[in-house]
This record gives sequence, structure tokens and C-alpha cells, in this order.
Amino acid sequence: MVTAFVFITCEPQRISDLAQEIAELPNVAEVYSVTGDYDIIAVLRVNAYESLDDTVPGGIARLPGVRHTTTVLAFRRYSRRDLEVGFDIGLS
Repeated sequence: MVTAFVFITCEPQRISDLAQEIAELPNVAEVYSVTGDYDIIAVLRVNAYESLDDTVPGGIARLPGVRHTTTVLAFRRYSRRDLEVGFDIGLS
């Protein structure tokens, strides 16, 4: 499974509507409106890198009001649970 984060800048008056439209697209797992340099961050989960082409330039970037996208791919997932298991020496 490939996880990608898409950082999106858009027309300010379209943030809420775009976030909802993006959330309905295939392969989109989560969508957040955020502060900072970007307006929206979408989390994508796909089975193959090729699916990103359909979702980002073929979907998100074509929505009216989207000005720019930057996509970042995740190499590895870390979570509190993953770290606890990694350091568990079996003593309870």
C-alpha cells in the first residue's frame, strides 16, 4: 500500500467545498483543512503508484479552484504502537 500526502493551495472561498469534493474521490482516505502555506491536505492510499496519476493530476488538480498541488510519498509509517512493539523486551 502506497501512502501519499497531497498539499493543496486553492481559492480561499472554495476551501470547504473543495475539501468535501476531494474527500469523495477514489483513493482519498482523509482530508484536512489546515493553516500555513497550504489550504488543504489530502491523505491518499493506493495499491500502485500509477493510481496516483488518476487521483492527483487526473482528479484533484482539475477541480475548479485548485491553484497548486505538491505530492509527498511516505516511505514508512511510524506510530506509538509501532514504537512500543519495537522496544518491547517481553517483560510484563
